[in-house]
Amino acid sequence: MGLVGQAFQEDDLSTLTGHISIGHTRYSTTGSSNLDNAQPIISKGPGVTLALAHNGNVINAMDLKKDLAEWGCTFKGTNDSEIIAHLLSNAPASNWQERIAYCMRRLEGAYALTVMTKNELLGIRDPLGVRPLCIGKFHDGWVLASESCALDHIGAQFIRDVEPGEAVLINDTGLHTIYKRDSVTDRSAGCMFEYIYFARPDSILSGKLVYSTRMAMGAELAKEYAIDADIVIGVPDSAIAAAVGYSRESGIPFGEGLVKNRYVGRTFIQPDQRMRDLGVRRKLNTLPELIKDKRIIVVDDSIVRGTTTPHVVDLLKKGGAKEVHLRICAPPIISPCHFGVDMATRRELIAANMSVEEIREFVGADSLGYLSHEGLLRAVKTSKDRVCMACFTGEYPIPVQLEMDKLALEV
Repeated sequence: MGLVGQAFQEDDLSTLTGHISIGHTRYSTTGSSNLDNAQPIISKGPGVTLALAHNGNVINAMDLKKDLAEWGCTFKGTNDSEIIAHLLSNAPASNWQERIAYCMRRLEGAYALTVMTKNELLGIRDPLGVRPLCIGKFHDGWVLASESCALDHIGAQFIRDVEPGEAVLINDTGLHTIYKRDSVTDRSAGCMFEYIYFARPDSILSGKLVYSTRMAMGAELAKEYAIDADIVIGVPDSAIAAAVGYSRESGIPFGEGLVKNRYVGRTFIQPDQRMRDLGVRRKLNTLPELIKDKRIIVVDDSIVRGTTTPHVVDLLKKGGAKEVHLRICAPPIISPCHFGVDMATRRELIAANMSVEEIREFVGADSLGYLSHEGLLRAVKTSKDRVCMACFTGEYPIPVQLEMDKLALEV
């Protein structure tokens, strides 16, 4: 348990031997945060033993768990990833192509998988490509990663994304596509929130550099919500690129009014609200000399629960800002995510329960503007049938229950 730097030291890693490995830094979207839910997950089935790491959410996990229990499978943890592992290892099949085809017919939801056996490494992505997965070349070997920036750090060359519905196998003869699900339509549903917040700005998603995409979001915001101001600032780190884009489009100078404490992680993914509030207070500080008596445009990536944004606005006003005009790179979030983002329930989402004016008053901003759906699609240079925008529209690419409990498998 804990951050990588807390859990592992160089001595721990130097004792590991072998020529294949997978790893995972788990972000809890199904199942509580405990060691039994840590990944990778080992599963032994007829004729195959595998280790699996999973990013995403499977929405029919409860039904699959019942079926697997009837097959004689036992469960150590309470997450959907273990269900995928058992389904894959126990699939009624004689080879990987048949196993993967069987699982894709049964699984509903989002899954980007790395799977390891004694002699093989596999990468599998769900038919809609909700969560990212990419391929890199490293000397005489290969790498799979959720983001291309991971490849850069180890000196690997980015080759391409694993395509939606594709499975690749890496063995001693190289990289092979062993399965590609024929799509009934040309529909895909890459997560729009990856572009807005989750992905690092130096990553490439679907051929687009995330930093450039975020700059384009800021430019679209400037077109949709222009206002006179003295300076444009971004809430670090995810909104900095968008603030630069807003500044360039509007002609209003960009500056740094907020400084991030580099030793504090993401507050959005803290396990409870008390920790999120404490995290914001420790995470940000102002530069009073730069913002005193200024009319400030503050660009942020999103407002989810609406509990941390008032702290940001209050910080700036206490730092001497004359006006604080809030501009948000995402449209109002009105629906929870069921595909791998622990975004809160509908009753916790501020935009599902308040109007934009009510939110503006609640957070204490002098004005508030959200990027439109159309502006977001223009910035990402895509169409609504290629991405998942369910958190903004309530229209899910796969039918889901209205509310699903992340701890449903704890029973």
